[in-house]
Amino acid sequence: MMNGNGNSLGTPVLVLNATYEPIHVCGARRALILMLKGVAAAEELSALQVHSATRAIDIPSVIRLLEYRRIPRQTRALSRKNILVRDRHVCQYCERSFSAGELTLDHVMPRSRGGNSSWENLVACCRRCNNQKGDHLPEEVGMELSRRPRPFNLHTSRSLMRMLGHHQETWRKYLFY
Repeated sequence: MMNGNGNSLGTPVLVLNATYEPIHVCGARRALILMLKGVAAAEELSALQVHSATRAIDIPSVIRLLEYRRIPRQTRALSRKNILVRDRHVCQYCERSFSAGELTLDHVMPRSRGGNSSWENLVACCRRCNNQKGDHLPEEVGMELSRRPRPFNLHTSRSLMRMLGHHQETWRKYLFY
């Protein structure tokens, strides 16, 4: 199968469990494979298509699994990338958005004072704020976290789906706004 613009198969698709509960976001390529295998059905279609030599297939915007899947407690690996995704590429002190290359990770409780590298102690931070904070606690230098850091869990994933849903009108009725 070939696609017209080269990016159609990477388009995000919302995946619902058989109970219509949002559980994942995958690429259009994966969604089409699940549909062709008979594992999922399209609930909403996008305006995009992929073309083969003999036919055009509409790319879904939302798919639903045909059988209920028990979703185990989801945890994510602690990594720089996942911290930045959790914090939405926003400095947790000055609340400004930055690209990944412009952000650092800050230990809220500095390592020099026994702070560890954990979901609850790491936040996205711009270079200016990180330099200002140094090896102090935020309150010691008059800084405040915009929100308390938490592990990246299913609730976090759902909030990211809602954020993506602002760009995907067809997702809204499935994301419990």
